[in-house]
Amino acid sequence: MLEITPVPAFEDNYIWLLRKPGAAAVAVVDPGDEDPVLEVLRAQGLDLAAILLTHKHGDHTGGVEGLKQAFPDLPVYGPAHEPIRVVTHPLKEGDLLTLPFLDVEFTVMEVPGHTEGHIAYYTEGVLFCGDTLFAAGCGRVFSGTHQQLHHSLQRFAQLPGDTKVYCAHEYTQANIGFARWVEPDNPDVLARAETIAQLRAQGRSTVPSLLELELKTNPFLRTWVAGVIAAAEKYSGKKHLDGAGVFTAIRTWKDKEYD
Repeated sequence: MLEITPVPAFEDNYIWLLRKPGAAAVAVVDPGDEDPVLEVLRAQGLDLAAILLTHKHGDHTGGVEGLKQAFPDLPVYGPAHEPIRVVTHPLKEGDLLTLPFLDVEFTVMEVPGHTEGHIAYYTEGVLFCGDTLFAAGCGRVFSGTHQQLHHSLQRFAQLPGDTKVYCAHEYTQANIGFARWVEPDNPDVLARAETIAQLRAQGRSTVPSLLELELKTNPFLRTWVAGVIAAAEKYSGKKHLDGAGVFTAIRTWKDKEYD
């Protein structure tokens, strides 16, 4: 069984620490800052055995060099199609990453859109998706395309509903606010907004989320739903949008008028 612990960083990042219960060897996902990771490792007497990166942005990679100074032979896994100098083991679509010290094997998914070569790590019941999918939202389009990001999210939508989604930021409260713009009458969205407000008022995390909940409440995964299509067409002034067109319209709407 994989034990997954958030290590908060910056204002709203999550670095994920992966551990087999009782073992000292651990891995971390997307360490944008080395200091909070080193603090946890020292406090708990843990040994960092691997780093997993999802994409090139500095708030996900910035701590790697500092961690490698403390652990010089550390393998760094990351996307093959992005210019990340610190990656020692580049990964591409369909690769299997076996980490014996965790007793786990991840399938690598190429999920471009937020960036041109973004990858995700999937094992049964667990998805580390970086900035491609957020709880109740998705990442902005930077060096990828809207069409790519839409396709990547639709790939996630095909995973089992009980998959836990470990994204890299605590953006959920803002994201659900936009979901209410898109689907103001969706009872699942309204109920989730209340739950999120309660969690955040208590200083508690909203991540991970369940994919089945995302499919009910995340407009970027719901581009086939009549209400989302109608909202996209109203905002864009265009009719007969396909799924990628709906996605592009609501992502642009969020970028320009909500964020």
